[in-house]
Amino acid sequence: MSETILTEDHGDWLEVVLNRPDRLNAFTDEMHLALRAALERARDQGKRALLLTGAGRGFCAGQDLGDRNPDAMDAPPDLGRTVRKFYAPLVNLIRALEFPVVCAVNGVAAGAGANLSLAADIVLAAESAKFIQSFSKVGLIPDTGGTYHLPRLLGEARAKGLALTGEPLSAQQAADWGLIWKCLPDAELVTEARALTARLAAGPTLGLGLTKSLIQSSGGYTLADQLEREAEAMKTCGESADYAEGVRAFLQKRQPTFRGE
Repeated sequence: MSETILTEDHGDWLEVVLNRPDRLNAFTDEMHLALRAALERARDQGKRALLLTGAGRGFCAGQDLGDRNPDAMDAPPDLGRTVRKFYAPLVNLIRALEFPVVCAVNGVAAGAGANLSLAADIVLAAESAKFIQSFSKVGLIPDTGGTYHLPRLLGEARAKGLALTGEPLSAQQAADWGLIWKCLPDAELVTEARALTARLAAGPTLGLGLTKSLIQSSGGYTLADQLEREAEAMKTCGESADYAEGVRAFLQKRQPTFRGE
């Protein structure tokens, strides 16, 4: 495992830390591949939740522009290839994981770093954190799902305002606008994020995974179609051991022990 990505195994869930603090955890190709490997390992090992955060004073400053500097290259960089090879697969992988992904934004989240956080299922941010669509400062468009998630979470007016001006959005404003789940005091962020991830991992993760999938894909269906998809998912949940355990625990007035199946 590359040292640009650190992992800590918590049994049912995995903590993944972006680890280039001297560069505000800006992405290199090596870091991309290491992060993807960590996420795939969590999936293949049957983890039931994942926490993503950053080391140092920032979450992620996006792409390390030193690796894409036109003055240091023989030809202009193919940024479309960068998106297709690195950022798009990363977003798709996070969204496809069949368990909850929590992101704890511990500091500045800029460019691709801001939009990477939005691929997670639940985003918590420290009060000192800021979300910056910095692409417009260097003549680019909001990639890493930015043009998809921003208007869906905020509406067109706010999405365009953030994307075209590149103005920083405070964590509290991000929470107030519905871009993220919660803004927390800096000193409480990691503790709260770990507790939330552990709670999700101990939950009925078959149902949680189906919930994630249904919500993410709902925009492509009519209400009638979505109601039918809900019926199919409820059939699956109703036949699961988790549902039986949840009902028994409720009736017996005890805490359930879910297995994610």
